Amino acid sequence: MKTLTNLRPKSLSTLLRRTLTTSPIFSLKNVTKSNFDETLIDLTTHLKSADFIAIDLEMTGITTSPWRESFEFDSSDIRYLKVKDSAHNFAVLQFGVCPFRWDTRLHSFVAHPHNFYIFPHQELPVDGPSYEFMCQTSSIDFLAKYQFDFNACIRDGVSYLSRGQEDAVLSRLNSVYGNWYHIEEVKDVPLVNVADILFSERMKIRLIEWHDSLLQNRSAELKLQGNVAGSKQELVTIFFNKRPALRLSGFTSHQLKLIELVTRKHFKDLVFVRAQEDNVLQKLIVYVECDNDKTKLLKEVKDGLHQQAIRKVEAAVGFRRVIDLLSAEKKLIVGHNCFLDMAHVYHKFFGPLPSTVEEFVSNLHKSFPHIIDTKLLLNADNGLQQLMKKASTSLASAFSMMCPEIASKRTSDVGEHPCVKVEVQVDDMSVFSVYLFEKSCRSSNWNSGARHEAGYDAFMTGCVFAQSCSHLGVDFPSENEAISYNLQKYVNLLYLSWNSGDVINLSTGDITEFPTVGSTKRRFVNILHQNIVLIWGFPLKLKASEIRQCICKVFGLHSVTSIYNLDETAVFVQFSKTELVADFLALKDRLETDNSSVFVLHPLSKLLEGGKTCAAGYEIYKDICSSSLSKVLFADQAEAVGINWKTKLVETSSTTSGIDKMTKLMADVHKTTSNQSVFDKILYPSASESTNISREMKLTVS
Repeated sequence: MKTLTNLRPKSLSTLLRRTLTTSPIFSLKNVTKSNFDETLIDLTTHLKSADFIAIDLEMTGITTSPWRESFEFDSSDIRYLKVKDSAHNFAVLQFGVCPFRWDTRLHSFVAHPHNFYIFPHQELPVDGPSYEFMCQTSSIDFLAKYQFDFNACIRDGVSYLSRGQEDAVLSRLNSVYGNWYHIEEVKDVPLVNVADILFSERMKIRLIEWHDSLLQNRSAELKLQGNVAGSKQELVTIFFNKRPALRLSGFTSHQLKLIELVTRKHFKDLVFVRAQEDNVLQKLIVYVECDNDKTKLLKEVKDGLHQQAIRKVEAAVGFRRVIDLLSAEKKLIVGHNCFLDMAHVYHKFFGPLPSTVEEFVSNLHKSFPHIIDTKLLLNADNGLQQLMKKASTSLASAFSMMCPEIASKRTSDVGEHPCVKVEVQVDDMSVFSVYLFEKSCRSSNWNSGARHEAGYDAFMTGCVFAQSCSHLGVDFPSENEAISYNLQKYVNLLYLSWNSGDVINLSTGDITEFPTVGSTKRRFVNILHQNIVLIWGFPLKLKASEIRQCICKVFGLHSVTSIYNLDETAVFVQFSKTELVADFLALKDRLETDNSSVFVLHPLSKLLEGGKTCAAGYEIYKDICSSSLSKVLFADQAEAVGINWKTKLVETSSTTSGIDKMTKLMADVHKTTSNQSVFDKILYPSASESTNISREMKLTVS
């Protein structure tokens, strides 16, 4: 501390930056339910003064099954359905929030990284179903590899309610407590058990004594000794809402029901109530002066319980208060490849995700009008790509390349622009002070940040964005960074999946293939969904290449442009021509309904072996993806959603003559199975013959 005292301000600033640059310790604020309320007060101040806010989430998984992975063949609506399924089924365990503010005095950003452990505890004052979520083994292994504290999350994580859940619970409470004069009374049942009869009679005598003493204006305090030695059952005189009352303690729920029956049956001016007192539900017998006083008491009890229940709901809202702050401030939100993150934010803190991507982005845009994806930003700008040296745009790679002085000991080599300076503050202490404090005290609320920890990843995301802004010529501070001219073309553009793909504009809902200078080349080009057939349920031993051969033997060598496995039970097949989709489905249906020997020898028999092969156009894929069910194998998923047919035909008039031609060839085989030339025409047609058949299939009925 002596050295620190003697430092000049300039030297201190330099030392602060050097500490951030070279120290292996990175401090951030760990937040659990024990320090959430106090943290929220400070965070509110930081959010209000922030120029932008970086976020990051750690989840329990990404995909519920292999066939729900993001594929190149996916249309935009199916990409959204897969994101929707992921957000619905997996939990968020850690939420990183890092406000960044430009400090003109230090000429640097000041970052306040927060690492929230969150967990959906059951803390509501009404009964309801327990929360359920899925865990993907690879994701849990990944978190464990980076020392994720599962105990802190599950035991001490901050709970949360979505706005929809809060509204539903409050509505239910209003229904329960709104009719204040309704009292839930125990039924008057005959006493047949000897022990119950003796207990009830004993309580009746004690209550008569207490009641008479009240009427005689004497102080009454009675203690009831139970039949069991050392029993703690007792009745103690107190005042409840300015009325004399007996507080009951040490009794079982059955005994309390008996006491309530005795009170209601034998005493008109005594009322048994359950009331909240000092945050504890007390069982009381209260003396009332008259019927009006009794009515007033019951209303007071109901209102008290109602208000206590509302307070519990407000407490259960938990981490959503942070989301409400982010939404209210309308500040620029920065994420990295964050469409899935925002889907989780909506599902966990607003309500169920809408069925269409258009409705989702419209609702999301109202709450968060300015969002930037740093992954898209790095991919889309040629200058940033040159600085990245066309390296991977993963967050870790981007942070290392764009912010080397912060990420490691090496100096910046990102061109003419020096690395943007960032000072980290935790609890209003600079990073250097934090470093000294950690070495001496090791506070449990502070943590050495590590990669793939939400708070640290949010910090990295913000640093990458700050450095990108420097290269794009965005000046800080500015009235609104989200509408800065140099950023405008990137704001509210997000990749529509977790592995890039199409880009959606949150402002308009438009979906485009955004030009990116560093994007990876597609494996499949010219994807036409109307040319795709989805096949599933075929023999497991069958490979995609073998399926292709089967189809090409019938429809021609170049009839199939590409084939792609969804999983071991399903494939996408893209035909070269749209009409071949209907031709294939019609032929499959005809073969499966024909019982002749030709089926066994047909090229498609290998694909149809076992009698469980199903096929349909691409549109059926959307129907299956829309289901909330999540079976591991696609064939099982299709069965689970209720598909009980084998082939869904595509009705087009242009296929009539082609199918008739195929029927005629099959009839010829029935008549002359010894005629090898006719037999070969249907089993192994040449490319020219397949073309002729296809051409005839395209003839329109005049």
